[in-house]
Amino acid sequence: MLYSAYEFQRRAGAPVVAASELTARALHALPPALARGRGVRHLRAACDIVARSRPTHDRPAYGIDAVRVGDRTSPVAEHAVYRTPFATLLHFRRPSVEDQPRVLVVGPMSGHFTTLIRPTIRTLLADHDVFVFDWHNVRDVPLAHGPFGLDEYVEHVVAALRHLGAGVHVVGVCQPAVPVLAAVSLLAADDDPAQPASLTLMAGPVDTRVNPNRVNAVAERRPLSSFERRLIHTVPARYAGAGRRVYPGVVQLTAFMSMNARRHLGAHVRLYRDLVAGNAERAAATRAFYDEYGAVMDVPAEFYLETIARVFQEHSLATGRFTWRGRPVDPGAIRQTALLTVEGARDDICSPGQTRAAHGLCTGIPEEHKRHHLQPGVGHYGVFSGSRWEAEVYPVLRDFIAAHGGDRALTG
Repeated sequence: MLYSAYEFQRRAGAPVVAASELTARALHALPPALARGRGVRHLRAACDIVARSRPTHDRPAYGIDAVRVGDRTSPVAEHAVYRTPFATLLHFRRPSVEDQPRVLVVGPMSGHFTTLIRPTIRTLLADHDVFVFDWHNVRDVPLAHGPFGLDEYVEHVVAALRHLGAGVHVVGVCQPAVPVLAAVSLLAADDDPAQPASLTLMAGPVDTRVNPNRVNAVAERRPLSSFERRLIHTVPARYAGAGRRVYPGVVQLTAFMSMNARRHLGAHVRLYRDLVAGNAERAAATRAFYDEYGAVMDVPAEFYLETIARVFQEHSLATGRFTWRGRPVDPGAIRQTALLTVEGARDDICSPGQTRAAHGLCTGIPEEHKRHHLQPGVGHYGVFSGSRWEAEVYPVLRDFIAAHGGDRALTG
């Protein structure tokens, strides 16, 4: 029902969006003398905003074709090295990286595409050989490929680590902290050669009983049936994933926007004023953020509901009850992988302490191979993007990886 209502609304609003886009183009094409008129500038700004005000459902380009490495610019090319119906393992290839650590970045399977952590990837590329799990929009994954829950997520991480081989460093950003920690635990329990050299968990919900916030309270208070009834919908027949049950990305986008409605409204007011005033650079930055923020993907219903139940309600990993396909998962089995956790002091999505809890679970890792970094002055996204990430968080991560470059015998 939601899909049908949403698509009807999109179709109904399409003429207004198209007219705004055409009007904006015409006004941008006016001679400078006319374009500077006060009325023209206000109308053009309004049309620009309306023309780009609706969500999109296609993954944006990563747009990383070059990075600065020392005193030179190095070209970057995306290359798919491993693919499943649900994800593609991308290699951001650069020349002359043989001596640089290999890093697997695992981003969240959420209502946004993995391109949302583009700043993390771009910064890492300066000193590392980077691989990234690019999650697919399950609206476009045929039902015949089966379900995708927490077990499948863990399985994907294990498969990627085995594909990349020994000595890789894995970085889990936000939501995947639990499945990534579970995957490394399983490899450790099997003494698998693919155990990573280091594991970094950034702003992820390892134990949401610690310093609970508003998000945690909502997840704890409502029964799982409430989330399923209100938020889960079925992909309609016109998409490749017809019949698949999903948590629609547009629903999550709406929830995120409503949580900080005043801030988002203020951002659009500033965008309007910047467009009118001709502050092109600042307007471009705001539009780039909302273009990315408005690109949404659907999440498999089983993954969304299992994450709520097992991570936010039952705290399965933190209480020693997490299983993978019926097999117990014990982070205490990890002995050959160093551990770094990173949190933001102002994070209102994953509160300080919730990621650090991984240290108490990983009892087999010697203390000298563990490190925690609490970054002052940043919220959730500031942990892995923005100026503080680049100047203060990234050097910690870079140095930690360098200090544990392929050491396979952390015996203390």
